[in-house]
Amino acid sequence: MAQPMRDEVLYYYDVHPTREDLMGETPPHARLVHYLMEVLAWLLREQVCAIHENFNCYQTPDEHEYPLAPDIAVIRGIPELDTPSYRVGVYGPPPQVVFEFASKETWIRDLKEKPGEYAQMGVEEYYAYDPNRPPLPSSRRRERRLFGWQRDQATGMLREVALEPAGMWSPQLDSFLVPDGSYLRLYDRAGNRRLTQAEEAERRAKIAEQQAREEARRAKIAEQQAREEARRAKIAEQQAREEAQRAKIAEQQARILAEKLRSLGIDPQDL
Repeated sequence: MAQPMRDEVLYYYDVHPTREDLMGETPPHARLVHYLMEVLAWLLREQVCAIHENFNCYQTPDEHEYPLAPDIAVIRGIPELDTPSYRVGVYGPPPQVVFEFASKETWIRDLKEKPGEYAQMGVEEYYAYDPNRPPLPSSRRRERRLFGWQRDQATGMLREVALEPAGMWSPQLDSFLVPDGSYLRLYDRAGNRRLTQAEEAERRAKIAEQQAREEARRAKIAEQQAREEARRAKIAEQQAREEAQRAKIAEQQARILAEKLRSLGIDPQDL
């Protein structure tokens, strides 16, 4: 039987809905969460890392603490947990990276309050993205969908970072975050898009298919070349036979001529 964890607390909001739980989830929001979790899982597959969706995170033993529940939390150094919630500093370190995706009810709080709240929790990077079409008013006023904050080691606070033409660089994820309509994409420094496991399998299958087609093309060319070589060899053989036949005829004609000259009393060698 599993042993209770150190300082385990039965939190009120692990068995009662939070305000966010009662709001529901739009299709763009759900698609983006599931897509990005698959990208992150494949990107971080060789690391000990937990990637959780809407996971209640607590910082105190107060059973009535209201949790922070990021849409996605990346927690390096621990495997994925089966616990109903996460106690920072007890179950493991603070999430290194968290994502929030815009909804009408929470977007202003996501942009104004949560940077400070995640800074207090110890989060290294916080990204907020608006996947809605059209973007929400707060996003349209600032003419962008993606917002990001990274920890300032000097102050310990999360400092807002700029969105560059190449995207927003995440040191923790070693990737550029790039807005793409209802999706948020990740790219490496070389400009290659980070893929899900299924996309990577499809990419490799396409490469294998292309290689097979190229091998088939080369084999066809080699076969054509072999046929051409065989045709040329056959022509050369036929020409050799014709040359041999002409030489034989010439030899016969010379012999007949020599015999005729001898019959006339002329030695062919005297000619």
